[in-house]
Amino acid sequence: MDTPLTLLNRLRLLLNSNRPVSPKQNPCYWHTDLHSHLIPGIDDGVSTNDDALLCLRQLADWGIRHVVTTPHVSQDWFPNTHETLLAGQTTLRNLIAEHQLPLTLEVAAEYLIDDLFLDRLRAGNLLSFGQPRHVLFETGWASAPHFLSEIIFQLQTHRYQPVLAHPERYTYYHDDLTPLADLRTAGCLFQLNWGSLTGRYGKRVEKQAQKLLKNNWVDFIGSDLHRPTDLPSLEKLFTTPAYTQLRQQPLRNQIILPKQIIGQ
Repeated sequence: MDTPLTLLNRLRLLLNSNRPVSPKQNPCYWHTDLHSHLIPGIDDGVSTNDDALLCLRQLADWGIRHVVTTPHVSQDWFPNTHETLLAGQTTLRNLIAEHQLPLTLEVAAEYLIDDLFLDRLRAGNLLSFGQPRHVLFETGWASAPHFLSEIIFQLQTHRYQPVLAHPERYTYYHDDLTPLADLRTAGCLFQLNWGSLTGRYGKRVEKQAQKLLKNNWVDFIGSDLHRPTDLPSLEKLFTTPAYTQLRQQPLRNQIILPKQIIGQ
């Protein structure tokens, strides 16, 4: 059930939902948001078009010009098909056009490493973004898969560029960065949730995110936006010291901007 604070935040967002988008400072200087759950009703993200619109409008207000939304794909929880995801892409693009938001959008996926993922990988049938073909994946929360290096190799063999989603959130990497260093040596890129830098997932995750910044291990920054009530915690980033540190990272978000946006 929504708390009073959640309801107040939601009301504030709804009241602002019909105003023109006119970003003044463009705090999201990276311009592409990679990693979100904005297709209504297909995973644990937004449930309605109205919620999706609120999220898209706020991203545009912050200076985002391209969204790569990444619904969960997993065998047990969200066995989404390409057809389902592409239909959702059409829904969001129509919503953007209807409300004249200054955004482009494409769908990829956040793949859980499981049997369904392995089947699609063997078939060379994964939704990717950018060039080379980047694939966003996550691992389970309980323990790191022992065969992850083999997964990285197989992705590369199929000419995909592996991108690990929110490595700062996996507690089994918190006490020893060596496995993450090994993944980077193997050619895996990292996507950091910017909410991790605002304490959204707790102090341990925030501390781990700071370690990734210190090591210049952040290749992509992403909102991992699931619902409008996530937005206030994301906004906190722009007034933190981590926001300044983020500018020193070799971010690749802009390399996946569509050609028609580059130079605008």
